[in-house]
Parts: sequence; C-alpha cells; structure tokens
Amino acid sequence: MTDNTLTDAARSSKAWPFQEAQRLHKRLHGKGGKGKPDGAPVLFETGYGPSGLPHIGTFQEVLRTTFVRRAYEALTGEPTRLVAFSDDMDGLRKVPSNLPNQAMLTEHLGKPLSRIPDPFEKYESFSAHNNAMLREFLDRFGFEYEFIASSTRYNTGAFDDALKNVLRNNQAILDIMLPTLRAERAATYSPIMPISPKTGVVLQVPVEVVDADAGTIRFTDEDGEVIEQSALGGQSKLQWKVDFAMRWVALGVDYEMYGKDLTDTGVQSGKIARVLGGNKPEGLIYELFLDEKGEKISKSKGNGLTIEQWLEYGTEESLGFYIFPNPKSAKQLHTGVIPRAVDDYWQFRERLADQPLDKQLGNPAWHLLRANHSLATPEAPGAGDTVPVSFGLLLNLASVLGAEATAENLAGYVASYLGETEKNADLERMIEAAVTYTRDFIVPTLKKRAPAGGEVEALRDLDARLAEAASDADAEILQTMVYEIGKNEAYGFENLRDWFRALYETLLGSEQGPRMGSFIALYGVEPTRKLIEDALAKA
Repeated sequence: MTDNTLTDAARSSKAWPFQEAQRLHKRLHGKGGKGKPDGAPVLFETGYGPSGLPHIGTFQEVLRTTFVRRAYEALTGEPTRLVAFSDDMDGLRKVPSNLPNQAMLTEHLGKPLSRIPDPFEKYESFSAHNNAMLREFLDRFGFEYEFIASSTRYNTGAFDDALKNVLRNNQAILDIMLPTLRAERAATYSPIMPISPKTGVVLQVPVEVVDADAGTIRFTDEDGEVIEQSALGGQSKLQWKVDFAMRWVALGVDYEMYGKDLTDTGVQSGKIARVLGGNKPEGLIYELFLDEKGEKISKSKGNGLTIEQWLEYGTEESLGFYIFPNPKSAKQLHTGVIPRAVDDYWQFRERLADQPLDKQLGNPAWHLLRANHSLATPEAPGAGDTVPVSFGLLLNLASVLGAEATAENLAGYVASYLGETEKNADLERMIEAAVTYTRDFIVPTLKKRAPAGGEVEALRDLDARLAEAASDADAEILQTMVYEIGKNEAYGFENLRDWFRALYETLLGSEQGPRMGSFIALYGVEPTRKLIEDALAKA
C-alpha cells in the first residue's frame, strides 16, 4: 500500500476522525488558507484542570484528539504536534474531600494550584503532583504528546506578549463578556486577575489597565489598599474563557475538542480569539458520559466509572473501543458495558487483515492501533492478532467455578482447551479481568433453576451423548450435538433459543450464556456432566 493509496482512501472516508481531519485540512488549505507557515506542524491541544487526578474524561479527550491527529497525518502526510496543557495557574476554589491534609489546603484556598504545597508531600506543589499523575497516566496508554504547564508559561514570561495583547484589548473583551454575565458577577469581572502580592490569592476584582505595553495594572487588594503592579511574569492569571482564547492564539492551536458543557465557553473564547488577532481552532463538541440510569456523571456524586475500575474489569483496548463511536452521542458508562466492549474490540481487530483499505479506515481497531503507532504493517495491520477464547466464554467458565475461580485455574482450563502453553499477554489480561468481574458482578446474581417438562429428558439425552464423547471432543462436534437435541420435537422446544436458555438457566444460573459447544470443550466433558447431574437432582 502506497502513501497515495492511504491518502486517497482518507479523503473519502466517512469515519468521524477522517471527517474531522478533512474539515481541518479544508480550513488550513482551502480557499484563502495557506497552511502552516514554514511547514510548521499542525497543532492539536487538549486541556487538563489539575485540581483533581486524571479521569476517564481526560482519557477520552486525549484519545479522541489523537484519533483525529492520526487521521490528519494519514490524509495529508503533514507533521503534527499534540500538546497536553495543564491549567495549573487556576486558583483552588474548594478542597476536594478525598485529599489528605485538608486543613493545610484550606489555608491556601484561592492561590494558584502551582503555589500550594503538595498534600501528598511528594512534589514541590499540589499541581506538580497532579501534573506528574497526568503524565504517568498518558504514558501508560502510549500517547505521544508534549506537556505544557500554564504556570511555566506565565512565570517565565513566555505568555507576557500575549498578556500585553489582552491588556491592549481589555475593553473589547469586556464588551464580549459583560453581556453574558449576571449583574453581581459583572460588577467584579476583569479579563485579567491579579495575584495579590500580600496573600498570593488570585483576585476576582475590577482591574484598571495603566500601561498595556508595559503590562502595568492597578487594582484594590483584599485589605483595601490600591496596588499598582505588573501583570507579567506570573503576577496575574487570565479568566478562564480569556485564557482559553489567549492560548489558542499564543500557541497557534489548530484543533481542540471539548465537552458539551463548554459550548458557551467555545463561543465566547472564539470571539475573544478574533479580538486578539487569531481564530478559534477547528474542533468538535462531544457529548458527556451518563451513568446506567441515564443521568449525567458527576465526580461529587460518585456515580461514574473510573479508569481504574474499567481496567480492573476490562482491558485498555476495550475502553478505547467503547469510546470510539460517534462522540456526539451520549454514552452510558457503567460496568455492565465492559464485557461486550472487550469481545467487540477483538472481533473488529480480527477483521482488519482481511478488509480492504476503505473498510479498515472505518474500523475502530485501525484507529486504536494507529493511535500509538502499533499497526503491524501498512499492508496487513493487526494481521494474526487474535485471542483464542472470548471474554464472554471466560466469564461463563469463571461463573461456573464460582468461589474457586482464580486466574491460575482459569488459565489452566484454557491451556488444556487450546493444547498449548505459549504465552499470550492479551489473553492473560482478559483472564484476570474475567475472574474479577465474575466475582464482583456475576456470582452474586447467579441463581440456577430446576429443569422442568421436556427439559429434563433433553438434559438426560445430552448427558448420555456426552458419556460417549471423547474427553477432547471438538467444540463444533459438541455444538452440533447440542443443536440436534434442541431440534428434537419430542422435547417440546418451540425453537433452539428456548433450549439454549434452558441450558443457561439450569446449568449456569443466568439468562444468557456462551456457545455451548465451546463452553463444554473449555470446561470439560466430565465437569459438564456433573453440572447436568446437579441440575437433574433438582428436578
């Protein structure tokens, strides 16, 4: 496959990352567009508020932005950059209840996060701790990015020219913002927030621009004293919407997506960016996650699902797969969606090698593999990458084993079933997740019922046939055996679905289950006969 072939396919792809990449390319190179000056990389940005630890929202924003970035590279061949920006000059508004050293943090309320001691006592500041956690978090998933801390840009003077630009346009920015604010908020609003030289608090007070070119401002401090000082070199912080716009212009951001809750922020920041001599970047407004009741996820309510929880019960790839589809549609995020996401990911990944290129570009697995440069080869991405056992089958096996289910004995069943001992890291992770998921969510709900009516004779027939089967009988042979019994009119099943549901409910204790031939081959013929014996004893 040549680069031109990939480019041609990318131009016509309907996958949403390519649709976004096509819009960005049109903006940069379309009518009146001149591209980036001197061949500079196209800049993608994601933002992070380090008042808390990275979470699933952080992950999805960086991942989705990376999807678009890689799609743009495939479309154009142009260089790109991804900046992960931490807004650590924000003042601490309230103390999160899940942090240590609450009293110390309370003493520092209102100060920039980068100037508050680390409550964990590991880093030089609160934000330094959370910034380190962000970088560790992003590195864990193999993201390629450049980290920029707001505090570094403000404190070193790297934003000084941009701040002077804001001061020169102070009134024009006020004209944009004041009509959007309540009267009480408007009375104290200023695009630029000075940092008190006495208390170190980020002040929400009216500010007079004394000399924009020199960066000098005047304001009344908390104790009533009128202060005249520079706004440069880390002595001030811009309001959020102004800061957003300033960054876009100062850094030359070409693409940034954000959540539906920031829709108005994007509108006002876009207007401010134009006042500052730049433009709002291209971007996408994504929908927010919902819990299993369809309610908005709230960190304070604790009704969401954390990255750690997903990875305890599923896999990294399955999380990315679940996030991939249409970002403009809300998604329910709870543990119940994990098993299907794990299996669906592998089904899509296994298809890659046999798909024509245009279909590959619409395959979520292509984007996930491309996100961290792990495509096998351009000609056959993901070829040969499979797992020999589905996650659903592992869950069923673990549920039958119940309290005895461990990663070790589950792996033993799988090794016996496969007749091989070769290590498979993906399968090992799935086994560990299956044991944990089964323990916490399946075993407590299992309830085997007694077989009734024709089910009793059907189970006896299955037991008799299994008694004659080889201990290593092939899954397909076993599946055919199960089918034949279900089709036998003497047992009274209206359709095969009723027969399989009877097997699931009497042998496994659930309404749904695996392909029975595969389950019997994995669990073993004799252990399955013991399940039947126990079920018949209840009849």
